[in-house]
Amino acid sequence: MAIDLAFIWACLIAFAVLAYVILDGFDLGVGILFPLFPEKPERDQMMNSVAPVWDGNETWLVLGGGGLLAVFPLAYATILPALYAPLIAMLLGLIFRGVAFEYRWRTRRAEFLWDWAFAGGSIVATFAQGVALGALVQGIPVENRAYAGGWWDWLTPFSLATGVALVIGYGLLGATWLVMKTEGELAGTARRYARLLAFATVGAMGVFSLWTPWLKPLYLERWFSFPTVIFSFVVPALVLFSLWLIIKGLKDGHDSRPFVASLGLFVLGYAGIGISFYPYIVPTSVTIWDAAAPPESLAFLLVGAVVLLPMILGYTAYAYWVFRGKIRPGEGYH
Repeated sequence: MAIDLAFIWACLIAFAVLAYVILDGFDLGVGILFPLFPEKPERDQMMNSVAPVWDGNETWLVLGGGGLLAVFPLAYATILPALYAPLIAMLLGLIFRGVAFEYRWRTRRAEFLWDWAFAGGSIVATFAQGVALGALVQGIPVENRAYAGGWWDWLTPFSLATGVALVIGYGLLGATWLVMKTEGELAGTARRYARLLAFATVGAMGVFSLWTPWLKPLYLERWFSFPTVIFSFVVPALVLFSLWLIIKGLKDGHDSRPFVASLGLFVLGYAGIGISFYPYIVPTSVTIWDAAAPPESLAFLLVGAVVLLPMILGYTAYAYWVFRGKIRPGEGYH
């Protein structure tokens, strides 16, 4: 029973993290692209396109982090000391960005400061997320059920490269979101950026697909031994198909298709990480069953999750439905 509950909770936490990445990813991407659109009306439209949903998107980050503490306390106690610096940087970036959503509309003289807070917070938060992901993928040393590394172990060429790649990927999500949500010159410019960022994102995915298997023997075995070697052919094929959908959608004027296909790239990348990790939650030291809380705690918390998750999903779907459609100049949340 304990093993089943641990697996169920691992799936729920994985879903929460994926939901955060694909939802908050595009509004972080809008902030990343902010410096490339210098005109105030365009920036107003960009912020208004995500203003109604950005705070709800971050609910999934709270759910993922809080759920990790509650149901996998050993993993939480191991991962956080290893990643304090990038996680603190991420939170500071999110704070600056969140404050900018409100303060930017309340001032004229200092508007440029809040523009940079929005853009800088988005870039810093994204880069820090990528660095944390890269540090986790490359492995966290654990001895006697505790973090055994140093303060700077997270700082490596692989983690820095992952941070840059995530900035590119979120930029793609932001560009395709603007294509879907805006019109006119803003959408046209976003379409050009989306085309470039699509190729850059897929190129980055290719680089990390070749780099990651050599970090750990487990990864190499997963991707080059039967039956999981099948994914070494299926996942790249689906990535290229998603790229084709993005480029064709941008060319043919299908405004929503490039965004959906871009989300598909992130789902495929996330699936690749899952294939590499499973059953470890701290690769390659702690499994989900080693890190799980007592079965009674998992069962009790699962009752709350069964009630709350449908409510969060329902609210999220309703918010996107209410604020569906294009954002036009002079219209928006503010």
